[in-house]
Amino acid sequence: MISLDSDPKTIENKRQWDRKPVLRAIYHDLYQRIVSAQRPGLTLEIGGGSGIFKLFEPSIVSMDIRPVPGLDFVADAQRLPLATGTVDNIVLFDVLHHIEFPALFFAEADRVLQPRGRVIMIEPAVTWASWPVYRFIHEEAVALDQDPLAEGIPDPARAPFDANIALPTLLFGRDRSRFQGRFKNMRVLRLDWLSCFAYPLSGGFQPWSLIPSAILRPVLWIEDRLPQFIRRRLAYRLFAVIEKVQAD
Repeated sequence: MISLDSDPKTIENKRQWDRKPVLRAIYHDLYQRIVSAQRPGLTLEIGGGSGIFKLFEPSIVSMDIRPVPGLDFVADAQRLPLATGTVDNIVLFDVLHHIEFPALFFAEADRVLQPRGRVIMIEPAVTWASWPVYRFIHEEAVALDQDPLAEGIPDPARAPFDANIALPTLLFGRDRSRFQGRFKNMRVLRLDWLSCFAYPLSGGFQPWSLIPSAILRPVLWIEDRLPQFIRRRLAYRLFAVIEKVQAD
């Protein structure tokens, strides 16, 4: 569970989670997608400080860069303290865009995953519809000129919530061919664009919501049946599954 000793943002998110059934239902739908993409075996959740996904799937091993009650261990995703070839799934939910150097994380994922192991993530998507909201309303940066495959030495003083919302969209959009060329063992198995209407109308972790729980399921049903080219323009989230295709 989210610790009440955590930072103010986490405490407020916990309050909104408890009081908004429509938010919980939207996350339940997203978590189901993650679970359905997993391979049998050990699942590592990175950025699990909220404790929410572990409530949904208690068998996972959960880590975060911050010490929070309920974690299995504390570590940086760019330096995983795990043996080579010991993990079957790595799950991230709204985490990749907080990682300072995503290339370092994917190098670690390549190392610790079993052959055919998967990285499964749900992240913000920068699209025609979402860009104005993320750019002018959301508190996190949207830097479309950043290189998502840049390398460097992680800054130990960097705040855990520092972020660039554009990183996942850049990585699996503009720079996807570079990603595939760089990580030849890692194949993008699936890339979906999600949350066109229900999530933005819910207000996320804001105290307001414009969508009643009674119509949530029909809205999600409609979203799933929109053509991919339409979702690519309207989505607020992307769902990516990356599979390790061969042993080192």
